[in-house]
Amino acid sequence: MQINIRTSEANQDIVRQLTAKLPVGTKENVIARIALAYSLQSGKKFSSSEFSIYDSKGKEYKDHILFDEQYRDFYIALICQHYGIYKTDENIRTYVKLHIDHGLELMDNLFHNNNNYTFMDFLVEHLDKGISSLNTIENVYGAVTNNNQNIEKSAFGEAIKIPIGNNLNTGEEIVLNFNNTNLYNNNHIAIAGSSGTGKTQFALYLLREIAEKSNHLVNFIYLDFKGLKDDDLIEMQPFFEKTKAKFINAPITPFPVNPLSFIDSINDVNKQMGIDKFVDIVCKYSNIGIKQKGKLREATQEAFLSKKPGEHPALPEINDRLLEIVGDKRDTLTEIIGELSRYNIFQEDKKLNNFLNQNVYLSLSGDLSSSVRFTSLFLIINYIYNVFMNMESSAVDNSQRAMRYVLLIDEAHVIFKEKKYQDILEKILREIRSKGVSVVLLSQGIEEFNQPTFDFSSMCEMAFLLDIKDKNNSKAINKFLGFSDKEGIKACRSLENIKKGQAISNIKEFEKGELFEIKQFHKD
Repeated sequence: MQINIRTSEANQDIVRQLTAKLPVGTKENVIARIALAYSLQSGKKFSSSEFSIYDSKGKEYKDHILFDEQYRDFYIALICQHYGIYKTDENIRTYVKLHIDHGLELMDNLFHNNNNYTFMDFLVEHLDKGISSLNTIENVYGAVTNNNQNIEKSAFGEAIKIPIGNNLNTGEEIVLNFNNTNLYNNNHIAIAGSSGTGKTQFALYLLREIAEKSNHLVNFIYLDFKGLKDDDLIEMQPFFEKTKAKFINAPITPFPVNPLSFIDSINDVNKQMGIDKFVDIVCKYSNIGIKQKGKLREATQEAFLSKKPGEHPALPEINDRLLEIVGDKRDTLTEIIGELSRYNIFQEDKKLNNFLNQNVYLSLSGDLSSSVRFTSLFLIINYIYNVFMNMESSAVDNSQRAMRYVLLIDEAHVIFKEKKYQDILEKILREIRSKGVSVVLLSQGIEEFNQPTFDFSSMCEMAFLLDIKDKNNSKAINKFLGFSDKEGIKACRSLENIKKGQAISNIKEFEKGELFEIKQFHKD
């Protein structure tokens, strides 16, 4: 694919003016490359509706002149990485043109408003930013080693067959072979449907069936970070009774685990890596700066030093250390750690061997601040992820993977909105499947699953699509279900007639794109 472009007419003179700021003899293709990189660095992403915002009446750049053969792949890779696309994507040329025009505009405004700002100042500043970014990259998402973890988790190694619905024409029951490795590479499930379509009742049914079919050896946690209201709580009582699930309404009822207990508190190297990860999670999901991050790390290290080997400090202890370090200066960090401690969201239950061996429905109160709710959520998700990643892979016998746990995230589209929330979820989906853990993602729509940097639905082998608002977006539907264009045509036709309590799916046990009636907890 040749990338021959023309800048906008307005940017033709800007190319000349900016090139004049460079050493004599510098060619005009150099400023185009700088503009492209500068625009990408700004974080700007163009949607298809913006493809025509610039005309093509300006400076012409032929492919070999714009990039040079030795640099061409590098610039294409930058575009692909930015948009999460492959190098053959038909829109790459358009993105290159848009970002060059956008970068030229940004640079022109920058120099126009700063008369004493030279191009050398510009290059030095942004080179320094790039080096700083490389130096501060940390492994926020990977599991850390804990050689002193003494957690045993039950597993179920036999076939788990779940009746998930009925054929609309014949009434025949459709049975999902949930842990059959011949049919499915992982046990992750994506469920999308608008409010009131039966999505939640279907998910509750799945959890109950997995628990019962495994003789309650496979446990689950239902993460609800919008909070259950009193009326909802009454309706959920039958589910709690059937599954023997413990309802935790945080912070009224604290979550029975210390979120720092994933850290190896004996081995110094592992301990430091665990502390760094805890600090990274708190700071990343609460938008805390580098200086504050250093103070939290110092406070956490001091709190660990005060404990005996094998013990872990609680959040209030870290909060006390932090307040000693910062003195009278209060900021976002002290507010978040203070709120986590004050509301007693986490309180380790010494009598409980491990909450992973019970069924839990966690409701995080909507009255908590967003920073505290999301920080708490990801501390819990990280704990679960890290504990399982320190276990042996679950066995596969007669094509049946031994299952241990189900992690269900409700309203997952809220997480998909921001890159900082996506990364840890992507890591979990890729790695935790070998540990006998199923991740179930519930969302109101399908586009949320298909982010520019990662297609989450591609990591969920089983997808169920209920009624959604955007039923005409065939491209997104096909991507969510992993359908071909031909299969997608049938899916779109089915969606035209879909009713509450019905779905289409990509499961191997039923015809793709065909409507069927899904099971509902309150009806079964």
